[in-house]
Amino acid sequence: MLTHDLSVPPPAGVLAGIGQADIIMNVASDSHVDRSISGPAEFVSNNILLMLSMLEFARSNPPRLFLQMGTDEVYGPMTGGVPNREWDTVVPSNPYSASKASQDCLAIAWWRTYQLPLILTRTMNLYGPAQDGEKFIPMVIRKVLAGDTVPVHASPEGVPGSRYWIDVRELAAAWLFLAGREPARFPAADRPDMFHVVGEYRDNLSVARDIAEILGRPLHAELVSFHASRPGHDLAYGLDGSKLAAAGWKPRRTLEESLAETVEWYCRHRNWLRA
Repeated sequence: MLTHDLSVPPPAGVLAGIGQADIIMNVASDSHVDRSISGPAEFVSNNILLMLSMLEFARSNPPRLFLQMGTDEVYGPMTGGVPNREWDTVVPSNPYSASKASQDCLAIAWWRTYQLPLILTRTMNLYGPAQDGEKFIPMVIRKVLAGDTVPVHASPEGVPGSRYWIDVRELAAAWLFLAGREPARFPAADRPDMFHVVGEYRDNLSVARDIAEILGRPLHAELVSFHASRPGHDLAYGLDGSKLAAAGWKPRRTLEESLAETVEWYCRHRNWLRA
C-alpha cells in the first residue's frame, strides 16, 4: 500500500510504486458539509488541488479509463420532488458541493483538452461498514446505543430532510460495471459520459427509526431546523438513475437488507463508532 497527500503532486518514489495505471478511480475528497462551512478555504483548496494532482498524473501516465466520483449535492436542492438527470444545471449550495462541482469541471476540461478517457458519476449518501463515525448512520447507531438524543435536520416547519441512500458496496459494483465501458471521446462526443448511481429515497427520520428498530432500542430524536444549524443546507436531494439502469446496472440489495448488515457490523466493531 502506498500513501500520499494528494493535495501535492506525487514524488518520483510514489510514481514508481504505482507504475502504469490501467484505470484510475478517484474517490479522494473531503466530504463533510459542516467542516466545509466552518473552514471553507482549506476545505475547498484541498479538494481542488487533489483533483489537479490526479488529473496531471493521468496526463503523464494515460490510463484506459479515469472514473471520477461526484455528488448529488452539486445540483442543489431537489425541487418539486423531481430528481435531477445527468447534465441538469449545477447550482451548489455550500463550499463542499461547490468544490465537487469544481472537480467535475476540471475533469471535463482535461477530457476535452488532453483527451482524458473520462466517466463521471454522481451519487448520493453513501453508507456501509467502516464509515467514519461523524457520518449520519454511524452517528445514529452510536447515539441510539447510548440512549442519547439523535439530531435530525428538518425544515423550520418540522419536515425532516430526505436523501437517496446507497450502500458503498453497491457503488463499487456500479463502478466495476462502468469500468468495462469504452468512454466517449472528444470530438466525437460533445461531453464525457456521466451516470447517476442511485439508491432508495428515504427521509432521515425514517432511516433513524429503522436503525433503532434493528438495534431493538427506542429512538429519541429531535428535529433541528437546518436553517439555524447548517447554513447552505439543502432539505432534499434527488438523482434520476434511469440512464445507468438502461445501461444494465441496478443495486442488488434493498436499503433494508444492506442497512441491517451495516448496523450489525458496527455492533461487532464498536471502536468505529467514535465521532
